Formats: sequence, C-alpha cells, structure tokens
Amino acid sequence: MNIVNKDSKNTFTRMCIGEAIIKLLKDTDFDKIRITSVAKCAGVSRITFYKYYQSIHDALCDYLNIIIIEYLEECASNPESGSFLDYSHILFALEFFNRYKDYFLTLSRCGLHSILINSINNFMSEHFTNPKNYSEYRLYCYSGGLLNAFLKWEENGCDCDAGEIARTLEELYS
Repeated sequence: MNIVNKDSKNTFTRMCIGEAIIKLLKDTDFDKIRITSVAKCAGVSRITFYKYYQSIHDALCDYLNIIIIEYLEECASNPESGSFLDYSHILFALEFFNRYKDYFLTLSRCGLHSILINSINNFMSEHFTNPKNYSEYRLYCYSGGLLNAFLKWEENGCDCDAGEIARTLEELYS
C-alpha cells in the first residue's frame, strides 16, 4: 500500500479513518468490523475508504505510519531529542507516543501486536540501520523493548515517571 498524496486534507481523512477503527475496536472484534461501519464512523464514504485502502488492516498500518512521520518531523525540529539510544531521545519517544496511547493500547488489547512490531521494525530498517554504528538486531531489540516498556507503562496507568523508564532503557542499551 502506497499513499502518494500526502497533503493535509488527505492526511486528515486518513487519520479520521484510523481513529474510527480504534473507536470501533473498543466494542467490536477486529474481524467483525466492516468497511461500511468504518466509513460511517469516520464521516467518509466507502469510496473514500477504498481510495486509500484495500482493508482495515491497511488503514491501521497507515495510521501508525502517519504517527511515525509526525514523530520524525518532531525529532527533526527538536535538537534536544538526541541520538535514539540516549536518555533524552527515549524520554522524547515515550512522551510523544503517549499522545497516541489509545491507538497503541487498543491494538494491544485486541491482540494486533503484529501491526505495531512490523511497523516499528520497518521504521528501524528504513531510518536507523547503519552497519558501521549499530547491529540490525540491536536496533530491533531496542525498538521492541521500547515498545514493550511503553505498552506496559501505559497498561499500568503510567505508574512511574517516564524518566525512570528512559534511564532504565538507556542503561540497558548503552
């Protein structure tokens, strides 16, 4: 699935579709959600849905890609975010993804971890794999560990400070 046009109206529509699916997942099993329900909840037509996606799974993956693009843009505009293995960057990541906790927790609760893992692995492969500096598997371990720590932190109601988690992960991966 390739989304070519990335203007703001296009992105807004795609985000509405993703948010509609998350809303529906709170009351409906993933395999029982229908495109008609998604379109109605998102306020778009079925034609609009099919303009962007072939399936609900595609829409959830794209929604995460939109989140990741926003993350990259904020990283680029925030010089204090540091190198991705640094405390400051891990803290930045935890705080950024906390904005989308509903998405992450809903997918986790529905057993859709593969969407999260596959997207994060693709992200690491495309943006950070540099054989001179980091092992590919170290990057996968880092991103999977960060995702798991983030999910558990959110599931536990953010029971400790994000800085504590960032320090722990930095120590683990440095």
